[in-house]
Amino acid sequence: MTAFSRALGWLVLPILIASSPHLLADTVEGAPQALHLLDYIGADYPATVEAGQVIDESEYREQVEFLGVLQGAVAELPAKAQKTELEQGIARLKAAVVAREDGSAVARQARQLGAQLAAAYEVSQAPIITPDPTRGAPLYAQHCSVCHGASGVGDGPAGVGLTPPPANLRDAARLDRLSLYGIFSTLGLGVEGTDMPSFADQLDERQRWDLATYIAGFSSDPAQAKSAEAFNLADLARQTPAEVLAAQGPAAAATFRAQRAQPPQVKRGPGQLLDYTAATLDKSLTAYRAGDHEQAYDLSVAAYLEGFELVESSLDNVNANVRKDTEKSLMAYRQALQDGLPLEQVEQRLGAAKAKLTESAGLLGSDGLSWSLSYISGLLILLREGLEAILVLAAILAFLRNTGQQSAVRSVNIGWGLALLAGLATWALAAYVIDVSGAQRELLEGCTALFASVMVLWLGVWMHDRRHAAAWQDYIKSSLVGGGGRFGFAILAFFSVYRELFEVILFYETLWLQAGPAGHDAVIAGGATALVLLIGLAWVILRGSAKLPLALFFGINAALLCALSVVFAGHGVKALQEAGIFGTRPVAFFDFDWLGIHADAYSLSAQAVAIIAIVVLYSRSRVADKRRVQV
Repeated sequence: MTAFSRALGWLVLPILIASSPHLLADTVEGAPQALHLLDYIGADYPATVEAGQVIDESEYREQVEFLGVLQGAVAELPAKAQKTELEQGIARLKAAVVAREDGSAVARQARQLGAQLAAAYEVSQAPIITPDPTRGAPLYAQHCSVCHGASGVGDGPAGVGLTPPPANLRDAARLDRLSLYGIFSTLGLGVEGTDMPSFADQLDERQRWDLATYIAGFSSDPAQAKSAEAFNLADLARQTPAEVLAAQGPAAAATFRAQRAQPPQVKRGPGQLLDYTAATLDKSLTAYRAGDHEQAYDLSVAAYLEGFELVESSLDNVNANVRKDTEKSLMAYRQALQDGLPLEQVEQRLGAAKAKLTESAGLLGSDGLSWSLSYISGLLILLREGLEAILVLAAILAFLRNTGQQSAVRSVNIGWGLALLAGLATWALAAYVIDVSGAQRELLEGCTALFASVMVLWLGVWMHDRRHAAAWQDYIKSSLVGGGGRFGFAILAFFSVYRELFEVILFYETLWLQAGPAGHDAVIAGGATALVLLIGLAWVILRGSAKLPLALFFGINAALLCALSVVFAGHGVKALQEAGIFGTRPVAFFDFDWLGIHADAYSLSAQAVAIIAIVVLYSRSRVADKRRVQV
């Protein structure tokens, strides 16, 4: 996709207001676009006029045209006490531009009007979660470097011949006149009339803030970030370095530049993540009121995936019932949006969901996790996710060793070993190369779980078919284990481990941030304890299975694997629902997460299909047994 291609911003025709998820629930349609134009004028006008003379005629004409568009946009805003003063201020701003007044004075006037407009029409200009430029770096490499170049000077290969050419993101003078919110806004709204698109449909709100901080870093000196003075996140987002320079001097401005490019990272505690969920749900309701049901649904999915889902594991360890009830209320609100229910019913479901979020926040606290909860979470995450993989691997390895198929054992070991490497590679890619969104995580998890369900079912029926000595001897003679069968075992081992490892990495990354430095030892201790327990469990299963008669051993393993197939089917469908691939249909049934049982028609239907497949395949196996006996 094309990159951040010109001066950071103008927008003549409003893009759908709901596609800008930086708005609060009661932000007025059109206000963000008007604010965006004021930011653009304040940043770009000073370079068009010098000492009362126009030095860039085309840019100057553009500024005058934008002011006309701005006047029309403000005129269409709803009546408020401050509206008349805003209209008068914009008229004075236009007169100053027509009179070719000093650039710094015009920029200051535009910034002041922007602050008045944001306050009057309640446009949020600060991120809910502290941006992280390390997350923004791979986004820049993926989306922007092709035009702006790796160093941001506008020399990317795709930028050759573009009119206008890509902006030089290392132009410190211009970046000093632009707020961090201004960069974020441009990423969400795009630049009309250029090759710069809106990224609102491709990057979520957090990703755009992360990318904005990374871009701001092109004009800052990281060494200046450490200072006795620490700017708060709201000021870092709303103010410009030029304003700080005028008010506090060069040293403060240098510190401000560095800190807005690398905002001081606070512990992303449960309270902050749940606040993000609640605020994003409010934005989805705003979009629904405006008639944009698709955008409302997308925001409701983001609210879950980038907020509540990241505290689910910790909440489960405190009160699993509250976690389930909160998740159900969020899904019910999402389904109301998808079904197009009347606004009153949608608001009622949103109110219920936010009440559950408040209850969840009260249980978890807002400042982070305690040492004991960090330890328990670290223990249960690995124990819970590793148990299913251990059961599958232990069953396969015990079976192969009991039947003397050492070559196939090596294939299985290679399979799960490659899964470990793939899991680490996935973590490295997500952390340093590409940004994996919540929807992508759930999509990958869901597809992997469904694939594993099919593979485990295949293996369970395969073992059942060979539970008798005669059948096993026939199989040995056919030497299938030496070919395709061995490959199938390796594939199953890979996906069984990779699926669980993917979830473990996700949950531990989130838990690490929530626990903070004081809780890191507890997380490590919990994970180490779980690892010891899993190793012990695997040893007990392998030792115990070696003493079982072949027929009984095959039967137990087959039953276990078929049961896991049903579990994986339920988990896979639920993950796809959480990713927003399809909706939910709650039914009167019980929940049992460990067995993948969820009170939802789609999830239960997938498990019913798995059970029917088991019945059909086992019935076929019984018929084959009878024929074998008759022969």
